Amino acid sequence: MTGLQGLGLALAYLIGAIPIGLTVGLLLGTDVRGVGSGNIGATNVLRAFGAKIGIAVFVADVLKGVAGVALCRAFGMEGWLLSMGALFTVLGHCFSVFIGFKGGKGVASSLGTILALSPLAGAIAFGAWLVVVLPTRIVSLASLIGAVALPVAFYVLNPQPPEAVVPLAAMALVLIGRHHENIERLLKGEENRFGSKKQGTDAPEETEADAEEA
Repeated sequence: MTGLQGLGLALAYLIGAIPIGLTVGLLLGTDVRGVGSGNIGATNVLRAFGAKIGIAVFVADVLKGVAGVALCRAFGMEGWLLSMGALFTVLGHCFSVFIGFKGGKGVASSLGTILALSPLAGAIAFGAWLVVVLPTRIVSLASLIGAVALPVAFYVLNPQPPEAVVPLAAMALVLIGRHHENIERLLKGEENRFGSKKQGTDAPEETEADAEEA
């Protein structure tokens, strides 16, 4: 790896680290870290400002993932180094240097990176997410399945050296680790479903409050 490529990885991390959800919330007068789950991801933004703003932040986080990989590609990276660029972008989103190494759960940004690396693999990972979330309405479970599908689909569809898949497998592990609280609730059968009432409350509906953060 050259010094220029190392710079590319650092810039990919910084692109991923841009806290879009937090920034949008502050511009609209609300710190989303004090709303709902306190996460800066698109789901919590949706909770605070509604679907239009939430979807816009989700798309922006996806594009952040695309931009991180595109920048690394422009720096001449390919193979495992380009996959490392994807990983660094997602690490930036999950552990942003701009907000004390905190961040979202990396779902949207990882989708953007895999779409930039291999659009078909990205479509398969997103399809796996849909196959799980539509019948179950458990977004966290769907995200975990999508995270596993991501490196598998890339490996099957792209005739590259196996080491190119290793950073993507590490990315999947990061996503799974960021969902550790959701996993605990899933194992206990207590995970909330999208659109359902919270257990033990009279809240009208649960919009993924503790199920998922992008």
